[in-house]
Amino acid sequence: MRAVWLREFGGPEVLVPGSAPDPVPGPGQVLIEVAHANLTFVETLFRATGFGPFNGPLPVIPGNGVGGVIAQVGPGVDPALVRRRVVSSTGGSGGYAERVVVDRNAPFEVPEGLPLDQAVALLADGRTATMLVQAAGLRAGERVLVEAAAGGVGSLLVQLAAAAGARVVAAAGGARKVALLRERGVDLVVDYRQPDWTDRVRAATDGVDVVFDGVGGTLARAAFDLLGAGGRMLSFGLASGAWADLPADVAAARGVALLRPSAGPAELRVYTERALAEGAAGRLRPLIGQRFPLERAAEAHAAIESRATIGKTLLDVP
Repeated sequence: MRAVWLREFGGPEVLVPGSAPDPVPGPGQVLIEVAHANLTFVETLFRATGFGPFNGPLPVIPGNGVGGVIAQVGPGVDPALVRRRVVSSTGGSGGYAERVVVDRNAPFEVPEGLPLDQAVALLADGRTATMLVQAAGLRAGERVLVEAAAGGVGSLLVQLAAAAGARVVAAAGGARKVALLRERGVDLVVDYRQPDWTDRVRAATDGVDVVFDGVGGTLARAAFDLLGAGGRMLSFGLASGAWADLPADVAAARGVALLRPSAGPAELRVYTERALAEGAAGRLRPLIGQRFPLERAAEAHAAIESRATIGKTLLDVP
């Protein structure tokens, strides 16, 4: 089968297309014919430095999320699963390929009416956004700042916060992303590359109650300063390359809660199912900004690292 290999850590060019043995499902496993592979920022960090939650020696086929059709089942697995449309995590590797084998309990059946590519876009980002909004305990009328609001998770957080009755402030980097968010109906959008962006937020809202921080670094600290007593800051990403440096004692003195939500496998499954159901109902619309064929995985990584992407980036496997 066709696949993309990582044989050494480095720039995007170390992702090299090639061939790999066809996987065979063992007892309790299923084989998925992959149509789309999910790409995440943390996968670019892993490719560059080895940093991340993935384990195992090189060489490896990267990729931790796929969508496709179950084509074969192993011993002890109900054959009725064959031909079902599913999305699934892979356990950390193997996703940048035409086929992947996973445990039979790993896949999520894609609800009727939800296109497979949208389901893949909701697999990781949808569950993350759903978990964050629940952890924040949003109340109607609260002011919510979403960083990287034109990104995969950020664009979903904007929708979920608005649905909860919050007043959403979307922060994005660059005129193209700002314009996109306005086209999607967001009332207040700021460009965080402009030096006065926090002044604009404060002038429009007199501060915010909740910050969803997917960027970290100095941007996160600037957003933190917009929070007042009773505020909550939820950090879930480090698109800047570093987590937010927010001293707990400073936050406590200001009455701000620093939250970094996490969930176990059972809870994550519930969040994923909820996101897929909301997508099927048309209440959660993932933004798929760009797609690349499998063989161009290196270009996809380069685009993500250059901050040139919007929304979710997918690899398509024709």
